[in-house]
Amino acid sequence: MLTSILNKYHSSWRGEITQGASGWNNTTRFIEGAEGRGVLRIYETHREIDKIRFEHAVLASLARDKLDFRTPVPIPALTGDTIVQLDDGSGRYACLFKYIEGIRPESTGFRAAYSFGEAAGCLSEALSRLVVALSPAYRPYYELAHSYPGCSPERVGQFCIAPPEPFCGLEGPLRRIGEAHREVIRELEGLERLPHQLVHGDLNVSNLLVDADKPEQVTALLDFEFCTRDVRAMEPAVILPGLLGDDPDTGMEAAVQFCRGFGSRVRLTPDEIRAIPVLMKLRNVDVFLHFMTRYEEGTDGPEVLREQIPAIGAELTRLERDRTVVEALLERYLRPE
Repeated sequence: MLTSILNKYHSSWRGEITQGASGWNNTTRFIEGAEGRGVLRIYETHREIDKIRFEHAVLASLARDKLDFRTPVPIPALTGDTIVQLDDGSGRYACLFKYIEGIRPESTGFRAAYSFGEAAGCLSEALSRLVVALSPAYRPYYELAHSYPGCSPERVGQFCIAPPEPFCGLEGPLRRIGEAHREVIRELEGLERLPHQLVHGDLNVSNLLVDADKPEQVTALLDFEFCTRDVRAMEPAVILPGLLGDDPDTGMEAAVQFCRGFGSRVRLTPDEIRAIPVLMKLRNVDVFLHFMTRYEEGTDGPEVLREQIPAIGAELTRLERDRTVVEALLERYLRPE
């Protein structure tokens, strides 16, 4: 199958295939060709070509911008298109990208928080200037009713209070998720009035590369699959929970450095700053609704949602633990000078 995909590209991009890290949404392989290294991505969770076309339009625009870091560059196939369809009848699509030098950050002792903040702020600035002719495929995070029509507040509340049999034993984290969902629903009104622009929407430590010799320096931001038009403040709201982590001391230091770096490029309005704690919970609620929908539609077995529920519940607990400190941090580094 992989060879048949590469046959759709110039022969210089055909070569040895090695396995790369794959996530929930795609499969990744590295290609060693005469032109150098390439990264092959196979989209696994959707068959909607318009989503990929929008992503590639954004990447093409960013490639023309002079950023302080690199972003993925799609390679055209023999047809001239940057998207190819698999020949296995699955309806899946694949793309080939130029390899970007750098390494994944260490899972412990993350040293690039300030540089990450600078890069995220720089990207936010660049995305605010971008004009893309295509319409985004994804809705803003706060449009939960449109994104998850089968997950009404009543349905989610019932699921969290009286979960189906496969989720027995997870009552504690489900209760926290239900509480966060109710809070988010109450606070959704008014978010549409906050400043909007294109946002990456999925920036985290796993979606960046750092310099192998200078691990404190971010060299690339990756995976623009979920880029859309949304609240500008959603970018730091998505990133901060992942930095805070389990350790209050190291996590808070990473959050401080990130906010210093982000604030050196972008300052937010007082309303945006006040909204970030709710937006942080909104991101977690969105993840839960995504996997709840996949379970109820039969896309995933119950084990996938079972794995997600404790992680989401634990992150919501951490957000409550750190809320007051985070609010002070945002006021200090992101409010206009």
